[in-house]
Amino acid sequence: MKKSIIPATLALLGMTLFVASPAQAGTKEQLIQLQTTVEILQANMARMQQTLDERMGAMKDLMTQQSDSISKMSSSVQNLQKTLSEQTTDATSKVDQLSGQVQALHDSVDELKARLAQTTRQLNDIQGALQNINNPPAGQTPGGIPVNPQPQAQAPPADALYNSALGDFNGGKNDLSAQEFAQYLQFYPNTDRAGNAQFYLGELDFRRGNYQAAIADYNKVLDQYPGGNKDAGAHLKKGFALLELGQRDAGVKELRALITRYPRSPEAAQARDRLNKLGAAGAASNPAKPSPRHL
Repeated sequence: MKKSIIPATLALLGMTLFVASPAQAGTKEQLIQLQTTVEILQANMARMQQTLDERMGAMKDLMTQQSDSISKMSSSVQNLQKTLSEQTTDATSKVDQLSGQVQALHDSVDELKARLAQTTRQLNDIQGALQNINNPPAGQTPGGIPVNPQPQAQAPPADALYNSALGDFNGGKNDLSAQEFAQYLQFYPNTDRAGNAQFYLGELDFRRGNYQAAIADYNKVLDQYPGGNKDAGAHLKKGFALLELGQRDAGVKELRALITRYPRSPEAAQARDRLNKLGAAGAASNPAKPSPRHL
């Protein structure tokens, strides 16, 4: 449309020059000069139009290239975000897996300790029986039988009772394990492992699906045995039990309290993963040295 306007403009300019010329300008030479001037103007306008078209084309090519570059960069950013997300998910999964393996190793070590204690106890019993046969104490026959037997209720040794309860727990003997841990708390309520025994009672209730009872057990761990090596585990499993009961806000609060108090513990890693799955990430994280963990 611009090309059609330019010749019309030049023609109008020529007519104006022709009309404005004095009467003597009607000669043939003046007409030729006017025609030559118009042709020169038309040629200049054509070159200007061509230059403008070329520049417009170059600008369109540049815009196309920039658009392609932006599209490529956007695709690269999306791929990078996807890769980072996958790596974060894999890292969280590995932390959970490692935490489970560490817990399994602790339980296996305790089971071995239980078996060793049981073997040691049997050897001591055999040795004591041999000594009684060779040197019977006063009031007993040479065979070690009391002259006046009087049955006495005696608590099993603390280590033997605890290790036996833990071995039954790992072996899936829930009822027997619960009975043994309860006996341990009855006979040895003030030992270092009393809080552990209370924690495992909570684990047994959680395993059975008795989440309300499990919460009560975990509260006893936190209230009666503060600072014990099962504090982090009690916070974690209490939070899980609350979530199982549909008490989301209370469960999230408990998991965040765990992360704040034990930010570098394996339980804190599990709590972060659960909060991420719930869409409630945002727990406080002030790194502190993890507390020692002994079963």
